[in-house]
Amino acid sequence: MDNLHFSGNGNGRYSAKKMAKPINFLCIAPEAQEVCVIGDFNEWNGDSHSMNRQFDGSWSTQIDLHHGHHRYQFLIDGKPSLDPSANGVVRNEQNERVSLIAVS
Repeated sequence: MDNLHFSGNGNGRYSAKKMAKPINFLCIAPEAQEVCVIGDFNEWNGDSHSMNRQFDGSWSTQIDLHHGHHRYQFLIDGKPSLDPSANGVVRNEQNERVSLIAVS
């Protein structure tokens, strides 16, 4: 119940916008030594969300994200890479292409 934020009108409603939802990320990079997720939700910090290698060579992790649109990339052995499974591709502040995910 810690994730629920009740509105001030006393009707017991919660706001989905304030709740974090677990989002699964999957990266297919069997030759990689290290993969992580960087994005606007972790200030593009490669040390924040390392991914775990799976038996088939893919990489996965789960990140709690709030409602809205989030820009991100995979960092594969230090090289930024788009997610082919993303909801879309947009440009960041440096006019670089980044992946987009919508959380609702």
